[in-house]
Amino acid sequence: MQIAPSDHWDGRHFHNVHDRTEKTFRDVWRWRRTSRPIPWPPSVGDAPQPAPRRLPAGRIGATFIGHASFLIQLGGRCILVDPVWSERASPLTFAGPRRVRAPGQRLEDLPGCDLLLVSHNHYDHLDLPTLREVRRRWSPPAITGLANARHLAKAGIQAATELDWWQSTEMAGLRITYVPAQHFSARTLFDRNCSLWGGFVIQSGDATVYFAGDSGWCPHFAEIAARFPRIDLALLPIGAYEPRFFMRTQHMDPGEAVEAHQALGARRSIGMHFGTFAGLTDEAIEGPEAWLAQARAAAGLAEEAFTTLPFGASLDLAATPR
Repeated sequence: MQIAPSDHWDGRHFHNVHDRTEKTFRDVWRWRRTSRPIPWPPSVGDAPQPAPRRLPAGRIGATFIGHASFLIQLGGRCILVDPVWSERASPLTFAGPRRVRAPGQRLEDLPGCDLLLVSHNHYDHLDLPTLREVRRRWSPPAITGLANARHLAKAGIQAATELDWWQSTEMAGLRITYVPAQHFSARTLFDRNCSLWGGFVIQSGDATVYFAGDSGWCPHFAEIAARFPRIDLALLPIGAYEPRFFMRTQHMDPGEAVEAHQALGARRSIGMHFGTFAGLTDEAIEGPEAWLAQARAAAGLAEEAFTTLPFGASLDLAATPR
């Protein structure tokens, strides 16, 4: 694989440009030694939600499947981002972070998939069993970050388009730009930061949706706003933030997510990356949503400016110019 030299690629590994996310064995040992995780319930039952319908051009849709999995609708197209329907976010079927919530919608009840986006290679974002089923049902074209297509190929998704930060492509009638995030990548003990991580800006006409993937708080949000000054909807992570000394550089807390919303100048934001997989973080299952409400009020934001969706619920937003 030939990758042009850049400020985030040293010829062997990708790296962050604003802060480091590398952790030592001492850091891991400190977390495990001092960790006091707040127990999650073994399961959570959510009220059933109506299956999403395909929206016409001129509408923006977002259906929250759970964690970071969404069905986004824009320009009359259906886009699946980081779809994970498996029981565990793990390479193993019998160990690793396990769902306490079922996916908010069944895969077979979705109105289609015209495009697949995968932000990075962590198991809670890139799930091979789900990707195999997506390919079997719809065979959509796929877009991901540099050096991630090899993972998608294991699910039978061939010729996925790889993008570097700030690169764009036209696909399925949409313009997709891969944008920076402050995070890291790994699927084994031996491939840390060998593939790129990031988010997506999806555009159709005057409508713009931003999916952040995973990221710590950093100047990237202001950089994205400078290039995309009219973001209609931002999907921002609000969970997996405890313990703070360990998670700070790669995962925002809800207060930082509110700052990201403001830096982006987004018309609306929806919180994600919370309340789904036990074992990813130490905070209470209800912590992210409670903190988001407090941070939003402290910032003087209206409730609808930055909220969460019930699991399985859909947002239908008019794509009207501001």
